[in-house]
Amino acid sequence: MATPERDEISGVETTGHEWDGIKELNNPLPRWWLWTLYVTIIWAVIYMIFMPAWPLISDHTKGILGYSQRAAVEEQLDKVRMERAAKGEQLVNASLADIQSNPDLLQFAMAGGKAAFGDNCAGCHGSGAAGAPGYPNLNDDDWIWGGTLEDIHVTLLYGIRAMHDDTRLSDMPAFLKDEILEKEQISTLVTYVQSLSDPSIAAPAGGAELYDENCASCHMDDGKGNTELGSPNLTDGIWLYGGDRASIAETISYSRMGVMPNWDGRLDPATIKSLAIYVHSLGGGQ
Repeated sequence: MATPERDEISGVETTGHEWDGIKELNNPLPRWWLWTLYVTIIWAVIYMIFMPAWPLISDHTKGILGYSQRAAVEEQLDKVRMERAAKGEQLVNASLADIQSNPDLLQFAMAGGKAAFGDNCAGCHGSGAAGAPGYPNLNDDDWIWGGTLEDIHVTLLYGIRAMHDDTRLSDMPAFLKDEILEKEQISTLVTYVQSLSDPSIAAPAGGAELYDENCASCHMDDGKGNTELGSPNLTDGIWLYGGDRASIAETISYSRMGVMPNWDGRLDPATIKSLAIYVHSLGGGQ
């Protein structure tokens, strides 16, 4: 048997491999490294025995312990669903005032309402509820149908001009389209309406008479509106469709028929109550 060659400098045996005059030394692996390797192999075998490990054609090995991370997650989710269902039942059975006075229920309603708002309302009212032309700002104090907690709840339930028997409905005449007023009269009425919210604009001659005959029955004599009829306040300078002359003339001439969907039947009662609580809390609720 041939004696292994040793490197002259280090005295370590070579493997017999040589590349371009460089010989490979046969240094053994460090003992600590080998023991670590052996331990990991043993641990892997033990793990395969006790835990799910090997994929099969339509299933996998279950392991002696039968543990399933998927089942553990499902169990946690079931627990959360049960807790949410219990809280939701409390919301359904509690009055809106009771929810506001109960810190635990209020916190739950606020969290659910914020999530529901993002999913169902933000598309029109904006993520910050600041609205847009034709979509009310929910942060201010101007509420066409009332800003109390109960009013908001009713609006959410039945919508505005929606496909629901109890929907909130108000129809403003299209004064030019329906030939109730002429263009000159509408121009005078626009100036008068602007003067209600802007003291720098003088009320035109004949404007008050036109307003009394055509608008006061809904918007009231003082122009402050009527939430029972869904008639906006014309004196506060807050305009749903714009307060410039062109926008007001468009509204008077052809009316506006904005629609908000009814959420009754689309969302569960607990979610609608949560939405009412959340919207009321945004800062504009009365």
